[in-house]
Amino acid sequence: MKATHERGFTLIELVVVITILGILAAFAVPRFIALDTQARTATVNGLAGSVKSAAALARGLAMATNQAASGTVSMEGQSITLNNYYPDSATIASAVNSDNTNDWTFSAGTATTVSTWQKKGAPTPASCEVTYLPATASAPPVVQAVVGGC
Repeated sequence: MKATHERGFTLIELVVVITILGILAAFAVPRFIALDTQARTATVNGLAGSVKSAAALARGLAMATNQAASGTVSMEGQSITLNNYYPDSATIASAVNSDNTNDWTFSAGTATTVSTWQKKGAPTPASCEVTYLPATASAPPVVQAVVGGC
């Protein structure tokens, strides 16, 4: 009569593998959490760059078409109101074409007050935003990315 041996894992081998997986997970989870913050920060910085570019493009278009300092230009079918040759706060979102309400909460300013985009899903949305202060007669617009609460 032949003896048959079944091969498998011992209890000690299984405990060792589970322990190693637990240690790896303890190091991996914080890295994935940090990626969340880095992704929101990169998104806010990307939008700030888009806002700056849109303002510069609107100014270039206004200068190329001999528009008045407070006239209007058409960018991709959108009418952009100018304030000192740059988009005013009320129409900067149209120049940026940032109508994605799933990611951002946009608060339009008036012609001379600040507009803000706040990142939805951020731990502190008021500290994870892009602000646009329109141009004055002596200064270009100020675009600022705030990423402290991302």
